[in-house]
This record gives sequence, structure tokens and C-alpha cells, in this order.
Amino acid sequence: MFSFFKKKSPPPPAAAPVAAPVAAPAELPSAAPAAAFSAASAAASPALGGSLIGSALVTPIDIPVPSATPPERQKWLDKLKAGLGKTASNISGVFVGAQIDEALYEDLEGALLMSDAGVPATEYVLKELRRKVKDSGITHPVALKNVLTATLTEMLQPLQKPLVIGAQTPTVIMVAGVNGAGKTTSIGKLTKHLADSQATVLLAAADTFRAAAREQLTVWADRNTVEIISQDGADPAAVSFDAVSAGKARGKDVVLIDTAGRLPTQLHLMEELKKIKRVIQKADGTAPHEVLLVIDGNTGQNAVTQVKAFDDALGLTGLIITKLDGTAKGGVLAAIARERPIPVYFIGVGEKLDELETFNAREFAQALLA
Repeated sequence: MFSFFKKKSPPPPAAAPVAAPVAAPAELPSAAPAAAFSAASAAASPALGGSLIGSALVTPIDIPVPSATPPERQKWLDKLKAGLGKTASNISGVFVGAQIDEALYEDLEGALLMSDAGVPATEYVLKELRRKVKDSGITHPVALKNVLTATLTEMLQPLQKPLVIGAQTPTVIMVAGVNGAGKTTSIGKLTKHLADSQATVLLAAADTFRAAAREQLTVWADRNTVEIISQDGADPAAVSFDAVSAGKARGKDVVLIDTAGRLPTQLHLMEELKKIKRVIQKADGTAPHEVLLVIDGNTGQNAVTQVKAFDDALGLTGLIITKLDGTAKGGVLAAIARERPIPVYFIGVGEKLDELETFNAREFAQALLA
């Protein structure tokens, strides 16, 4: 579930600036902030009567999260827990003993490494657990499991950040990823949610190296009734430039640019991505406003390598983690949080439109240990 706050033209300036009191969360001011993909706003919006509309600000609105999880979110969380079930079973099995001892810590170390958490994150978690056990004096493994949930939540918290739409017009989002990660499908899902919330979207089929990618994106454009800039055999940087220029001329809220999938070891192709970014900046000196990397959750520690390589080349602003519904172990998010904490805007648990959701650190930690 998502909430978007679409921009309107700002009202004429008042004769003199007047300081306005801060409104309570339930009494939203007439000037609402930019669109924020946040679990909090998504959960709260139904109670507030749907999407909020107002002028764009850089900071997303702070709406309190209801104590009860909405049914739609709970349904998705159940899918996430099922997808991470094997990892959760392996880790939870460590805490079935009667005492906290070195054998338990060794078993937990093995379970975390098997979950793709990586050595740095695993070492950090074990160090924190030992310290907290010593400080608190807990002796029962079940209590230690609760401490582990809190520790993982703290570690993952830097990854929890909303994607803000509307601070710039248009908001230009460049999307990268290796072939097979679910990049184009994720763009299609994101387009659907944007379009459903009355945000105007323009797609750019800049993955010109793979003919099927352009055709696939065209299908998503037709399905979502949005416009697309697509040129057969054209230079991807040129397509991106035309899309940003068209987005500005047509007053679009968002321009989503699908770039060619490539491995970070393909240096000449990585240079092509850098070129696309430079050309986008020629069309709009402030763009791209977001550079997202789509990662297949099944790639394990290779995901960390991808994040580092693409971040070094492009300066990533966010991640989309896909396919956490099969053999994906999930612990790689802990590795990312420890080694390259790029915000995770969305995680996906399947191919359906409602199976891409905002990332929440505590929800994910609980699913990983359920």
C-alpha cells in the first residue's frame, strides 16, 4: 500500500508572512508535503480519507502509525514471512535450548552466515548480543531471541527511508540493475502505484540493448495508461535526454528511466550508465533526483558487491530488493546495512502488483526470526 501527495500550484503569496501554528496530525494543513512512500503514511491514509493533496515540500509529513496493522499490510507481511520461512526456522532453532552458552553463540553464528548476513554483520550482531546479555543478566534463550530482534531492527533502521516524490517537477528516477533482477517489472509496479494515486508518469525505455525490455516496458505503459518515450535502436542516453525534456515540457510529476541491465564487472557498460546520468543532467541540472538499484534477493553476498559497484559508479540513493519469496535468505539486508547502508525503498515478494511494498526495519527483523 502506498500514499502519494500530488502537487498543486502554490497559492498566491499573502501580503505579509504570518507564522502558522503546527496542526495536529488528524488536522492536516492545506499545504501537504511531497509524495512520500512510507509505511507510516500508507497505513494512516485510509483513516484520513485517502490521498492528501497539497503543495510539495522536501520533508514528508509525519503521520502516526495506527497500533493495528491494516489487513492489506498484514496480508503482505504474511507473504514475506512465508518467503523467509526457511531462514527464520534455521535461526529460531538456535534458541530451543535451556541456557545461553558458547554452543548457542556458535550455532547462531553459523545460522546468520547461512542467511547471507555476511561476516561483518554477523560479528557485529554477536558482539552486541554478548554485551547486552552481560549488561542485562538475561539467562534464557527466548529472551536472547528478543534481544536479537531488537539488535537486527537497530541495524536495519538506517535502511528505512521514504521515497519522496514531488520536491522537483518532474522527479527524475533512474533505475539500474543486472539482467534478471526484476528491474523492468519493478518499474511497472512502481508506475502502477504512482498512476493510481493520480501522479502523472512518463516512462523512458532506455534499455535499448535488449529489444524485449522495450517491448516489456511498452506493455506496462499501456496497462497503466501512461506515456512512454521509446526509440528502436536509439542511443540510451539520447532516449533519457528526450524523456526528461518531454517530462518537463508536458508537466509530468515523474519520469522513470529504465536503463540497460549489466554486471558491475562489465566496465565499458558501467561507463555507459555514467554517460546516461551525465546526459540527464544536461536536460535538467538537478536530475536524476533518485538513482535506484534493483537487486535480486537470491544473489546472496553478490548483492553487496553489486551495491558497492553501482554506488561507486552512479551514487545510489535507494534500493529495491526483489524475489524474497523463494530461496532468498534475506540476511543480505543486514550485510548491506553494515557495509553500504543505502536506503531500501521497496522489497518484493512476488510478481503481482500488490507484492511490492515499503521496507520497515522491525517488520523485516521479525519476519527473519519468526
